[in-house]
Amino acid sequence: MTSPGTLAVVASRIRADEKRIFDALDRRAASYVHVDSRTLWSSADIAPLPWDRALNREIGHVRAAYAAHSLEALGTLVVNSARATEVCGDKWRTSMALRSAGLPAPRTALALTPTAALAAIEEIGYPAVLKPLVGSWGRLVTYVPDRRVAETVLEYIAALPSPQSHVVYVQEYVDKPGRDIRALVVGGEVLGAVYRRSEEWRTNVARGAVTEPCEVTDDLAKLVYAAARATEADVAGVDLVEDEDGRLLVLEVNDIVEFSGFQHAMGDRVNVADRIVDHVLNGVHTWRG
Repeated sequence: MTSPGTLAVVASRIRADEKRIFDALDRRAASYVHVDSRTLWSSADIAPLPWDRALNREIGHVRAAYAAHSLEALGTLVVNSARATEVCGDKWRTSMALRSAGLPAPRTALALTPTAALAAIEEIGYPAVLKPLVGSWGRLVTYVPDRRVAETVLEYIAALPSPQSHVVYVQEYVDKPGRDIRALVVGGEVLGAVYRRSEEWRTNVARGAVTEPCEVTDDLAKLVYAAARATEADVAGVDLVEDEDGRLLVLEVNDIVEFSGFQHAMGDRVNVADRIVDHVLNGVHTWRG
């Protein structure tokens, strides 16, 4: 049994980022416990759990969202909140949050069937990008250069067994200059930004992209801050892309942020784990007071 005031770090996998967070907690002599989400359960009829705060680092979106909801229902303050996890973990809900905030983003459509998706792609125009509603690391993200490829990909999607797989997220392809931008926001503060460069059109660090520092201009800082606020994410990785005119567009807002590539590029200029831990121990949601 843990003592009152203990922080729960919820994670089913302990990666380099989680180890950095544990090290930061140890340096502060903070009371914390690692909670493997695969063993976590809760009941609406039991007393509150012995954790007044939790840092949600579960990489599986469904488990992360339900973990946040169940912990919050029992009185635990969770970073990120259940709402932020649900919005950031679903690309369409992210797009709607960005649109409601009036932020620039690529043209996007949601098709409820593969047949409707073809019409949506035709309206947005080729080339286009198809993405799963839930997913990371660039997996199952498909570049669609023309109608023939679109028909082939959508025929495959239609044959998938899961009804959710038949809901298609369609996005305009932005011809970026071989890079995108990842910025980190913690507690409403923009910690910095890095370029992610790759010879492939997908610039995820998990797919081999190389990171290097990116200057945080006033325009970039305002846009990144606004994107985190729109999704209510206390800890956010905001992905942006530059179009051919140099205009910044918000692609995604990530709630379970992987920051090893960012940390490598930034070096000693900022310690991401320290910033996250300081914010969680402070115990206040940035956007809800």
